[in-house]
Amino acid sequence: MSRRRIAGSRGLITGASSGIGRELALQLAGQGASLLLTARRPDRLDAVVAEIRREGGQARAVRGDVTDPELREQLVHTIAKEWGGELDLLVNNAGVGALGPFASADPERLRQVMEVNFFAPAELIRSLLTSLRRGRRPLIVNIGSVLGHRAVPNKSEYCASKFALHGFSDALRAELAPAGIGVLLVSPSTTRTEFDEHVLERRAQGARSPFPASAAAVARQTVRAIRADRHEVILSPGGKLLVWLDRLCPPLVNRLVARFGQSP
Repeated sequence: MSRRRIAGSRGLITGASSGIGRELALQLAGQGASLLLTARRPDRLDAVVAEIRREGGQARAVRGDVTDPELREQLVHTIAKEWGGELDLLVNNAGVGALGPFASADPERLRQVMEVNFFAPAELIRSLLTSLRRGRRPLIVNIGSVLGHRAVPNKSEYCASKFALHGFSDALRAELAPAGIGVLLVSPSTTRTEFDEHVLERRAQGARSPFPASAAAVARQTVRAIRADRHEVILSPGGKLLVWLDRLCPPLVNRLVARFGQSP
């Protein structure tokens, strides 16, 4: 299949006020995409829109929480008003984490993480399927994690949410193929963002890569995967090694993770 054209595409990015979402917005707009951005923090979101417009790009903001059904309705309405109900690119980037042993966690922690990381993107996709079907070579991009391939201690809820997003993406890719809607699952490893500063709870340290990637680098690789029409990408060499080791020898990885996975 020919490479996907970003110039002239119409895209929605969640969690666009910082980190990977912000960098994706800047890079996609820089390549000619017209964007609708959403996030909870209005000042940060407006700053991204202003930066895109200063560079001659097209973007507008709809502020809100991705778990709120009213925001999803507003996004559908805005897409209908701005683009005639047509959407070419949906990037589900908003996410949240929590650190600490599952046994001592409040049950609400699990529900909050699953609500943001899995239910919100799934329901947003459901709300926008009609718009995506009307789009030009439409694509759904779900920002997962290498921890959606191999889980580690003290991030049980986060891992569960990313495993769920992984499985959902695989199933949806097959279901939506007859409609011409693509699904790309992007699995970064540790990334230098504000993510860890805004975890729901911190009762322990979680495993981290000693060589975190920048949000800009993750965005660049994601944009390349979009253009190349990939189905799934694991972005870091360490992440790829972990996934392949887990496939080849799960008992070995289980021992390594149990021994070393609880260190920062």
